[in-house]
Amino acid sequence: MKVKNPTSFEEQVAILESRGVIVKDRDAAVRFLFRVNYYRFTAYLLTFRNPDGETYRPVDFQTAVNIYLFDQELRTLIFKTIEDIEVFLRTQLAYYSAHHYGPEGYRRQENFNEEHNHKSYIYRLTKCVTENAKTPVVKHHRAKYNGHYPIWVIVEFFSVGMLSHFYRDMLNPDKAKIAKELYNTSYQVLDSWFRCLNDLRNRCAHYSRLYYWIFPAVPKMDKKDSFAPDRRLFSQLYMLKQLHQNASIWNNDFVKPLERLIAKYNDDINLKCIGFPDNWKEMLTK
Repeated sequence: MKVKNPTSFEEQVAILESRGVIVKDRDAAVRFLFRVNYYRFTAYLLTFRNPDGETYRPVDFQTAVNIYLFDQELRTLIFKTIEDIEVFLRTQLAYYSAHHYGPEGYRRQENFNEEHNHKSYIYRLTKCVTENAKTPVVKHHRAKYNGHYPIWVIVEFFSVGMLSHFYRDMLNPDKAKIAKELYNTSYQVLDSWFRCLNDLRNRCAHYSRLYYWIFPAVPKMDKKDSFAPDRRLFSQLYMLKQLHQNASIWNNDFVKPLERLIAKYNDDINLKCIGFPDNWKEMLTK
């Protein structure tokens, strides 16, 4: 099938109109599409798409814009919260590894489980250092310690994905102890949270859509928790609640701003599209 030819911003507006989108201000629509890629924007019209896959139920262009803006502000809010969780997890894993296996125990294969690919892991560690070669921290450790980096230094260069793999590859007794001490849960549950945290963070960091999105993994919940998660956003946020250590910060810096954000766009968004139950605030509040 031949790739489509490019279209002008004016033509893009006309295409939307021909497919059922109501455009009240064509100049404003052109200005918006000048800033936001047509392909990115039309993903926010998915919930209005007819069965033919081409046309939409009557929907105002501005409604779709408001859904887009809601999604944008929601990503910013989530990303800030993930930062707090990420810093906490880095601290805890580095502290545990250092006190159980020494400053450089993270480099020894025997400290990981049988599924651990040590060659690949060492390559990624080397890449962490190489990519940060010009930082004062790396320069200092090269000059003073002949390029040896304790776990509490190298962990700051880990992506969330690498942090997730680091935890997943630890010996099971170590994983179980960390999960129990930090969250009173099993390592299987915490392992799934790491995986989902990485997916969610990457979507936020790369400005990807959260609205009406199906996540690749479902966060597991402890048996004592009655909530049944799915692949929608709310399940990921419920997971963040479990991971966050400070109830006051979580409630004041996430739940309350989320409530204001939802109220701001309430006329245009559909919370069912992101898996929110009617009692979402009660469920998210610590």
